[in-house]
Amino acid sequence: MATFDLSRYGIRCRNVLRNASPAVLYEQAILRGEGRMLASGGLAVRSGEKTGRSPKDKRIVDHPDSHDDIWWGDVNIAIREQTFDINRQRAIDFLNTRDQLYCVDGFAGWDEQHRIKVRIICLNAYHALFMHNMLIRPDTEQLAAFGDPDYVIFNAGLFPANPLTNEMSSSTSVDLSFEKGEFVILGTQYAGEMKKGVFTIMNYLMPKKGIVSMHCSANEGDNGEVSIFFGLSGTGKTTLSADPRRKLIGDDEHCWTDQGVFNIEGGCYAKAINLSAEKEPEIFAAIRYGSVLENVVYDEGRREVDYDDSSITENTRVSYPVEYIPNAKIPCLGGQPKHVIFLTCDAFGVLPPVSKLSADQAMYHFISGYTAKVAGTEMGVTEPQATFSACFGAAFMVWHPAKYAELLADRIEKTGAQAWLVNTGWTGGPYGTGERMSLKHTRAIIDAIHDGSLGQAECVEDPIFGLQIPVACEGVPADVLQPKQTWKDPAAYDEKARHLAGLFQKNFGKFAEASSERIRNAGPRL
Repeated sequence: MATFDLSRYGIRCRNVLRNASPAVLYEQAILRGEGRMLASGGLAVRSGEKTGRSPKDKRIVDHPDSHDDIWWGDVNIAIREQTFDINRQRAIDFLNTRDQLYCVDGFAGWDEQHRIKVRIICLNAYHALFMHNMLIRPDTEQLAAFGDPDYVIFNAGLFPANPLTNEMSSSTSVDLSFEKGEFVILGTQYAGEMKKGVFTIMNYLMPKKGIVSMHCSANEGDNGEVSIFFGLSGTGKTTLSADPRRKLIGDDEHCWTDQGVFNIEGGCYAKAINLSAEKEPEIFAAIRYGSVLENVVYDEGRREVDYDDSSITENTRVSYPVEYIPNAKIPCLGGQPKHVIFLTCDAFGVLPPVSKLSADQAMYHFISGYTAKVAGTEMGVTEPQATFSACFGAAFMVWHPAKYAELLADRIEKTGAQAWLVNTGWTGGPYGTGERMSLKHTRAIIDAIHDGSLGQAECVEDPIFGLQIPVACEGVPADVLQPKQTWKDPAAYDEKARHLAGLFQKNFGKFAEASSERIRNAGPRL
């Protein structure tokens, strides 16, 4: 197998495997002690100390060409170009100490008009296999004609950053330069940093072209109608979008153009904690030869995974090619979405199980990105806590959230798509008093959205949130649709509703100045 020349980057390693097959990467990962083959055929690996992303260590080069585009602050933290160069050189120097490197060339974006070419340079075989799964895999002819990539990711994550370097916060550093087209990883071996690095790049490039990039899943019915699903962790995004009766376009990252939607990725990256064949059969069946399982616990003898064991981390993950899902749509492209569904898990028991949103309300709730944590999910959480993540993925947004919201609203208005807010959280009272919304009822709501019946239903307006609440939905009791009717104490409901509305208003205050008047006026009224 011929070695690949990386000398243009200052990398002198003489043994570089480019786009090696999964069989070769399996063999090398096992021989080099990076992972074990499981009974299912998947490759089990450990990411070391870091078992999740390190958002506080993410940096973007502050350059005059992009300075005015970027939403600077806690999400996008600036570094000087000189600091980037120091970290880049540190990564190159470490890569040059290795006897074996891997290069993966692939595409981000199924729409050939808007896709970018990405090159991964890494020192772990399992990282190469992970990105083989997550990028769109070029065929033989495409690889031969690949040429120079648009972006290069230097993953030297086994080697730490120097925390004494200016503008560093720890021994982990994840640095991006839009002007150089380069991304450097130091001090973390968590594979998700590469995946989300590519997403961050697309979140910068696509809005410059008038395209909205989205942290969402997408599927398509037999009639060709597309739905997209936004939702933070625990809202049911994966479960509700993985409908065996509909084709899966993608599970996590998409773009919406004048022609429709396209998946950014060539694979899926699913949570594995508490996974079972009964609850999520499609994902469970996808864990076979070629899949990569991060930080799962398994029996050393039988090599069978205990998916309920979170002793390493709650954030156990599995990556696999999208075609491992039986009903995946290949190529991963769809037409104009008919439905935009925002999923929230409201642990206060205030929001209705489903409501229709105007384009203005869609912008407001998109910027808000609301859900709630409940007791037991994190240390110190003893009662419901509101969580807001702009655009349902603030950690990966580069522009101000209003930019993405306005692009989304423009698409909704031009295509006539209907936006919905679906609450998969609590009913009859807050967490601890009420009960979790029935999955059966939520599925009936999604079905009614897709068959068009809910769009024709009569609605009443919520007096505080201004939401249009359907009064009837087949398969869902009428009182469940009106949350106040499920509470024993209506006055307690009103108090909790005002409390949640106040949290929305406080959170939106961070975005109000850069948002249009129509967005500011679409929130709850107190």
